[in-house]
Amino acid sequence: MTGNALAGTALYERAAVRFDDLVHLVAQDQWDAPTPCQGWTIQDLVNHLAGENLWLEALLAGSTIDDVGDRLSGDLLGADPVVAWDRALAAGRNAAGAQGVGDRKVLLGSGPATGEEYLREVGADHLIHGWDLAVALGVDDTLDPELIREVGGWFLGRESAYRDAGAVGPRPEVEHDADPQSRLLAMFGRGRTVSPLAVVERFGAAFDAQDVDAVMAMMTADCVFESTAPPDGVRHQGQVAVRAAWEQLFAGSVDARFSTESTFACGDRVVAQWRYDWAGDRPGHVRGIDVFRVRAGLVAEKASYVKG
Repeated sequence: MTGNALAGTALYERAAVRFDDLVHLVAQDQWDAPTPCQGWTIQDLVNHLAGENLWLEALLAGSTIDDVGDRLSGDLLGADPVVAWDRALAAGRNAAGAQGVGDRKVLLGSGPATGEEYLREVGADHLIHGWDLAVALGVDDTLDPELIREVGGWFLGRESAYRDAGAVGPRPEVEHDADPQSRLLAMFGRGRTVSPLAVVERFGAAFDAQDVDAVMAMMTADCVFESTAPPDGVRHQGQVAVRAAWEQLFAGSVDARFSTESTFACGDRVVAQWRYDWAGDRPGHVRGIDVFRVRAGLVAEKASYVKG
């Protein structure tokens, strides 16, 4: 990969604007949804990037890490995450657009750097975490091809140092003919290393919300769903058939609620314990489990069982 045709300011701007678009897609009930970043919810992810923008404002203005102290630690989003994010992004973009910002000297935790280098680092963070957020939301996760080239070229000589410092996870193997986006994501520790448990947690969040599009985005092309119908369940295979099964299920349970109670994983298998509550004239609930098989970061099989 080669890069550096874009100035750091332009790279940061484009990646940050795309991340901003995604933040404004987050529904009120999605802030606690899991992301590909292990242990991070959507709120954690957006909070991290809000902090990046506020750090950008402070350090490009000449402050040091000691000057900032713990002012940008903890929850930066508060009761209205979108408003807080908008303010943080505006501060970052304003700082990045200042005249001569690329030539400024900035003292980072890793040592001294130019404003240009710092903007590339923050821009790369917005690009990669934009993919994390898109995956968590179940929307198109395609990255800007020019930014893929730019960030890939910039990161190639820094990948080992970042990994040694624990800033990125292990690099998964990719096929020899993998597309540029898959190669870039692998450099940043993303790809098939996403744990099956994290995959099922994201799937469960979409399922509990009865979001058919998000559910199907988390399933393979040859996916299989086996329902709880006795004695062996009804088998649905492929995106079309499985989607139809979900649409029928959700249409018949508008006033019902799915909730995941617990999950655990063993290899590529995940077991999720759930509860299904319904209202109406005769309200009630049932409890059951799903046995999942995960392949390449997606749900390949979901077999459902219910307490009879």
